[in-house]
Amino acid sequence: MAEEPAGAAQAAGAATVLPTGLSAARPALIRALNEQLLLEHIRSAGPYSRADLARVSGLSKPTVSLALSNLERAGLVRLAGHRTGMPGRTAVLYEVRPDAGFVLGLDIGLRYLRGAVADLAGVVRARVSVPVRAATVGDRVAELVDLADELCARAGIDRSAITQTVVGSPGVYDPQRNLMALTGGLPDWDRPEALAGLRAAFGPALAIENDVDAAALAEQALGVGRETDSFAFVHVGTGIGMGLVLGGRLVRGVHGVAGEIAFLPLGGDPPAWADAALEEAIEPAEARRRGTLETAAGADGIVRAAHRRGLTGLATAHSVFEAAAAGDRHAAAVVLREARLVAAAVCCVIAVADPALVVLGGGIGQAPGFAEMVTAELAVIAPVLPEVRVSALGTDVVVTGCLAEAVSLAWTQLTAATVP
Repeated sequence: MAEEPAGAAQAAGAATVLPTGLSAARPALIRALNEQLLLEHIRSAGPYSRADLARVSGLSKPTVSLALSNLERAGLVRLAGHRTGMPGRTAVLYEVRPDAGFVLGLDIGLRYLRGAVADLAGVVRARVSVPVRAATVGDRVAELVDLADELCARAGIDRSAITQTVVGSPGVYDPQRNLMALTGGLPDWDRPEALAGLRAAFGPALAIENDVDAAALAEQALGVGRETDSFAFVHVGTGIGMGLVLGGRLVRGVHGVAGEIAFLPLGGDPPAWADAALEEAIEPAEARRRGTLETAAGADGIVRAAHRRGLTGLATAHSVFEAAAAGDRHAAAVVLREARLVAAAVCCVIAVADPALVVLGGGIGQAPGFAEMVTAELAVIAPVLPEVRVSALGTDVVVTGCLAEAVSLAWTQLTAATVP
């Protein structure tokens, strides 16, 4: 960021009118922006000394010193010790002050609610997972509030100390109707009381993120997505979805539905390679609610395909995969069908976005050997073959992404107050 222009102090805080009709930035605004710039450097790669910050920011050492003093007084940074073993004067190091605020990340699942509290350095202070018992929207919101209270109690803070809450939820926010839409298999979560209940419970510092998009953010921050700025995170489990990162940025689309691959028209009609015994007639209403691909290839779709093969004793997708691994040819045919459906969906993504990497997540996506099966099917149909890898972030991936987003939003809140 450029430093304050010479002569700006002559304006004594007043804006200078330029010939174009634009106004020059006030000195106070420039100081605040410099502080935000330094804070971002410290957050991303600190601790830093004054000299380090002057070098990476391009600001002068006096400007850096003034900005650090202001940030320290505001309680946003603190001394982190001294750099030793180097020639010259001992350098004082600065780091973000983690207890400047706290963030809450919650994951609304069909069977489990998961959550965590972290400080503003991203260090998790408490993490909890509980089974869902709620039968109504109101009960589900109440369970989320109870989970948030338990997390804060374990972290030793009051819920009022939370600076930012991010909730990972199936579906997308529909601003025209002011409610959640495309919520898949989560019962009644698209009703107005769901969003209203969340806002009433968590207040204005609430952000709602699509759960698979949150998982993609986690992969970008901590997972295999760190290795490239172009990847697709494909979740295959109870539901199916995708988070797409291109050029280092999460792609949301105009209506927020980028990545809703559950609605790809795949799996409804038997394709040329399908086994007719595995296919089913998908109800239009179910396809509209959950998407054709999710209805056919989600966990319950796998179980239905197994039952049509006569494997009526298998009640979960996990048991179908186990039977296939044990050598049951009917279960193996079901798993092959699943790999082909997922590969077909990924092929669509490759043809449109051409990511360098595809990351498979979810209980089915992370099943042993499934990534290799998807890769083999892609090799037959895709125009190019990106690397296909399995997420290593586990069941808390959505919570991890929510925390990462919450930390970023919290710092934006805290630093925005310094801009006049």
